[in-house]
Amino acid sequence: MIYLASNSPRRQELLQQMGVVFEVIPQFAPEQHQIHESPERYVARLAYEKAYDGWSRQDDQSIPVLGSDTVVVLEGKILEKPKNKEHAIDMLLQLSGQTHQVITAIALLNKDKQQQSLSLTDVTFAKLDKPLCEAYWQTGEPVDKAGAYAIQGKGALFISHISGSYSAVMGLPIYETQQLLAQFSLPSMILKNTKNKR
Repeated sequence: MIYLASNSPRRQELLQQMGVVFEVIPQFAPEQHQIHESPERYVARLAYEKAYDGWSRQDDQSIPVLGSDTVVVLEGKILEKPKNKEHAIDMLLQLSGQTHQVITAIALLNKDKQQQSLSLTDVTFAKLDKPLCEAYWQTGEPVDKAGAYAIQGKGALFISHISGSYSAVMGLPIYETQQLLAQFSLPSMILKNTKNKR
């Protein structure tokens, strides 16, 4: 099994989809972008700090801890979770008719080693207007989402094209996560079952 240092229901659902046995643990790593820190370095650092924070508080530190973080980036600018309705609508209107990047980093570590991976996905929005953005805010979906939208929810209505990993936009790149698990000799339950049948 592994520990997941995240309260995100989306990440939990994706691990369950993979057949990974995990336990959710809280993490308290601060999320603050540092001056002159690129989006890639920022998200990679947060993923590692979340994993390390969770790992450092465990009694059995041989069990790997998975940390992950996702940011939305438009023309080099990081769009984080909205502070309020006006902030969310402003971000959605910035994304309107544009192609932005969703960068998701993952980190897996225990007392013996640590591994990280980064996934970058291009997402293109259709043209949006303010009434549509306001209506979307009223659904409650944008409140805790980077870039103020959820690709797995009603926000999918805004997306005209995606190039990259759908699951990474949700918050956890399945392919890259499986690669990290394999490096810790922890294949997903699907692969375990396949090996058993052979």
